[in-house]
Amino acid sequence: MAMKPGDIEDMIKAGIPGAKVTIRDLAGDGDHYAAEVVAEAFRGKSRVQQHQMVYEALKGNMGGLLHALALQTSAPD
Repeated sequence: MAMKPGDIEDMIKAGIPGAKVTIRDLAGDGDHYAAEVVAEAFRGKSRVQQHQMVYEALKGNMGGLLHALALQTSAPD
Protein backbone atom coordinates (compact mmCIF):
# COMPACT_ATOMS: atom_id res chain seq x y z
CA MET A 1 0.00 0.00 0.00
CA ALA A 2 1.37 3.41 -1.00
CA MET A 3 1.38 6.48 1.22
CA LYS A 4 -1.01 9.34 0.52
CA PRO A 5 0.42 12.83 0.02
CA GLY A 6 -1.50 14.14 3.03
CA ASP A 7 -0.01 11.43 5.24
CA ILE A 8 3.51 12.37 4.15
CA GLU A 9 2.81 16.04 4.79
CA ASP A 10 1.30 15.32 8.22
CA MET A 11 4.27 13.19 9.29
CA ILE A 12 6.80 15.82 8.23
CA LYS A 13 4.85 18.60 9.97
CA ALA A 14 4.57 16.51 13.14
CA GLY A 15 8.32 15.77 13.12
CA ILE A 16 9.38 19.31 12.17
CA PRO A 17 6.95 21.71 13.87
CA GLY A 18 6.32 24.91 11.93
CA ALA A 19 7.48 23.43 8.63
CA LYS A 20 5.83 24.50 5.40
CA VAL A 21 5.45 21.34 3.29
CA THR A 22 4.46 20.92 -0.36
CA ILE A 23 4.06 17.40 -1.75
CA ARG A 24 3.79 16.48 -5.45
CA ASP A 25 3.09 13.01 -6.88
CA LEU A 26 5.73 12.68 -9.59
CA ALA A 27 4.48 9.58 -11.41
CA GLY A 28 0.81 9.35 -10.46
CA ASP A 29 1.47 5.96 -8.86
CA GLY A 30 1.47 6.96 -5.19
CA ASP A 31 5.06 5.75 -4.82
CA HIS A 32 7.19 8.58 -6.24
CA TYR A 33 6.85 11.98 -4.62
CA ALA A 34 8.67 15.30 -4.45
CA ALA A 35 8.61 17.28 -1.22
CA GLU A 36 9.58 20.87 -0.65
CA VAL A 37 10.10 21.54 3.05
CA VAL A 38 10.85 25.00 4.43
CA ALA A 39 11.52 25.17 8.16
CA GLU A 40 13.24 27.46 10.62
CA ALA A 41 14.63 24.28 12.23
CA PHE A 42 16.86 23.87 9.16
CA ARG A 43 18.70 27.15 9.72
CA GLY A 44 22.43 26.57 10.17
CA LYS A 45 22.19 22.89 9.22
CA SER A 46 23.78 21.28 6.18
CA ARG A 47 21.59 19.92 3.38
CA VAL A 48 22.40 16.39 4.55
CA GLN A 49 21.30 17.22 8.10
CA GLN A 50 18.09 18.78 6.78
CA HIS A 51 17.29 15.67 4.75
CA GLN A 52 18.06 13.44 7.73
CA MET A 53 15.52 15.43 9.76
CA VAL A 54 12.86 14.80 7.10
CA TYR A 55 13.69 11.08 6.92
CA GLU A 56 13.49 10.86 10.71
CA ALA A 57 10.08 12.56 10.63
CA LEU A 58 8.90 9.87 8.18
CA LYS A 59 9.55 7.24 10.87
CA GLY A 60 11.13 4.53 8.76
CA ASN A 61 8.60 4.64 5.90
CA MET A 62 11.27 5.59 3.33
CA GLY A 63 12.04 2.58 1.17
CA GLY A 64 8.94 0.79 2.45
CA LEU A 65 5.54 2.39 2.08
CA LEU A 66 7.24 5.40 0.51
CA HIS A 67 9.37 4.20 -2.39
CA ALA A 68 10.95 7.46 -3.57
CA LEU A 69 11.01 11.03 -2.30
CA ALA A 70 12.86 13.85 -4.06
CA LEU A 71 13.63 16.41 -1.37
CA GLN A 72 14.18 20.14 -1.56
CA THR A 73 14.79 21.66 1.86
CA SER A 74 15.62 25.16 3.08
CA ALA A 75 15.27 27.63 5.92
CA PRO A 76 12.81 30.49 5.35
CA ASP A 77 14.16 33.68 3.74
